[in-house]
Amino acid sequence: MSGTGLLTFGEALAVFSTQSGKLRHARTVDVGIAGSEAMVAIGVARLGAPAAWAGRLGADEPGAMVLLRLREEGVDTSAVRTDRQAPTGLMLKDFRNADVTRAAYYRNGSAGTRLCPEDIPEDRIRSAGVLHLSGLTPGLSDSAAKAAFAAAEVANDEGVPVSLDIDYSHALWYPEDAADILYDLVSLCDIVFAGDDAARLLGLDGDPQELAAGLAELGPEQVIVELGPRGAVAELHGSRYDVPHYPVRSVDTDGADDAFVAGYLAEFLAGASPDRRLRTAAACRAFALTVPGESTGLPDREELKTLTRTR
Repeated sequence: MSGTGLLTFGEALAVFSTQSGKLRHARTVDVGIAGSEAMVAIGVARLGAPAAWAGRLGADEPGAMVLLRLREEGVDTSAVRTDRQAPTGLMLKDFRNADVTRAAYYRNGSAGTRLCPEDIPEDRIRSAGVLHLSGLTPGLSDSAAKAAFAAAEVANDEGVPVSLDIDYSHALWYPEDAADILYDLVSLCDIVFAGDDAARLLGLDGDPQELAAGLAELGPEQVIVELGPRGAVAELHGSRYDVPHYPVRSVDTDGADDAFVAGYLAEFLAGASPDRRLRTAAACRAFALTVPGESTGLPDREELKTLTRTR
């Protein structure tokens, strides 16, 4: 491994959300940030590992807020590019209950959709311990897809492990468009996270263990299929694992999958055993479920001890 820290590359957005009810009835809103890769960076930083996020933001107040929030969390943003020709993307979110949230995205023509291979911080990739991507980024635009592949290829050339959360979104592209691109991207990765639906999007079939084995056959040595409240299954370095779900009172599922990824990658960077990586990932997901918001519930090491009783 050529480095010690996490580098993520992708889109980040400003979020305006209600605490309950429809946005039209709200008199005040919560202000925050979102974006799968950025949330993973925050999660890894809270667990004590170096983390950096790279991407493109507008030269506006939402973009300034994204940078401020990331820096407050200890995330390195020195590789972020400012786009003076496009705004930062926005998400408006209604929060009804743990099972019903509605999000409206305003990202057409945003800075994030203008990501391109020239935005790739090649020197930062070479010095990273792991590069993390998500399947959301290639769905933003053709140039963003090229950027994601360019980043993975630089990492492959330098021997830097590449992590991918497939994280397919029907709001960004059609399944038939996503399948071929994500299939090719998986083949460049060392670590892959996928929900069972995302694995089937790539043409795989069977039970979760068979899905994990199918993804591993595409090239990754570490595959984790997340199953929500049913836990997860994994195939790591040729061995199979069942990952239990920590029973908690779920308040908001947004950000839970990113928390899982962050927990796993933080332990991977620390050189932890496969079992430890998976237990920490499951615990981080459980914490994220207990409070509303994308990053609010991401735990630190002290909080993890209260659930896992591990040190």
